[in-house]
Amino acid sequence: MTEAAISVEGLRKKFGSVVALDGIDFDVPAGSVFGLLGPNGAGKTTAVRILTTILTPDGGRAKVLGRDVVKDQSFVRASIGLAGQFAAVDENLTGSENLRLIGKLTHMPRHLIKARVDELLERFDLTEAATRPSKTYSGGMKRRLDVAAALVHRPPVLFLDEPTTGLDPAGRADVWEMVEELVTDGTTVLLTTQYLEEADRLAEQLAVVDHGKVIASGSPAKLKATIGSTVIDFGLSSQAAAKRAAKVLIGLTTSEPIVDGKTVEINAKDGAKVLPDLLRALDKARIKPTTINLREPSLDDVFLALTGHKAEEEAA
Repeated sequence: MTEAAISVEGLRKKFGSVVALDGIDFDVPAGSVFGLLGPNGAGKTTAVRILTTILTPDGGRAKVLGRDVVKDQSFVRASIGLAGQFAAVDENLTGSENLRLIGKLTHMPRHLIKARVDELLERFDLTEAATRPSKTYSGGMKRRLDVAAALVHRPPVLFLDEPTTGLDPAGRADVWEMVEELVTDGTTVLLTTQYLEEADRLAEQLAVVDHGKVIASGSPAKLKATIGSTVIDFGLSSQAAAKRAAKVLIGLTTSEPIVDGKTVEINAKDGAKVLPDLLRALDKARIKPTTINLREPSLDDVFLALTGHKAEEEAA
């Protein structure tokens, strides 16, 4: 069996009385995208900082390409790229100058730097902007430049810590396409995100993190399958009406109704078949939904089912 590109076992970290990581475990196969999914404060960034040798763990072990992140820091640093939540480029330098600087800092042979910089500028659609100061770049362009900088020295492992934070939908789509291209070329990517659709789109395997613990793991499809094949959303006129409706619907499906504001959410194995029974129960109780929606479960539904709250609510 091939050794995982990233291996984490019982990782722990505290900041004073705050437990950031409480014994997390996961493995990342080489040449894949692995997602750490969870709200702000869940421990995702702390895990990345340990894996990239910025922080030292209080307990447990972590390896990158088979080498311990504490004992073999020099090897690990030379083997990884890191793009954080906010673009780390020097805004007073041009795009080209930023990448050349990274090439020098990572000790690339000088005669190879220019060709690598030109290659990355073209790959990330930044050639036309290469001679402009990066402070004139849009948010999406800065993020692309930031990731390009992390790839100058051709690292086999790339860490992306919430890479689409603050980007508009078009900018996020650009980053998603870029990540997919990198993995096609064989790069291993560990992605942290609180955007549930992002993990669903990119990650082959993921771990759901809440309060420093992994509360679920597997493929997005596997996690969604754990809560049923269909989600039925009933929109009600008020939160009080939603709570009343939830009480009426208890016991009619295998899962408990979940109240989310004015909406009652029910996970069912076959929503189309059980829907008439649910509607009859509501009609008998003289409760009229304002909207009814049948859909496939999302990772947002998974997080709600696992924790009792949505990721966005905890982040807020």
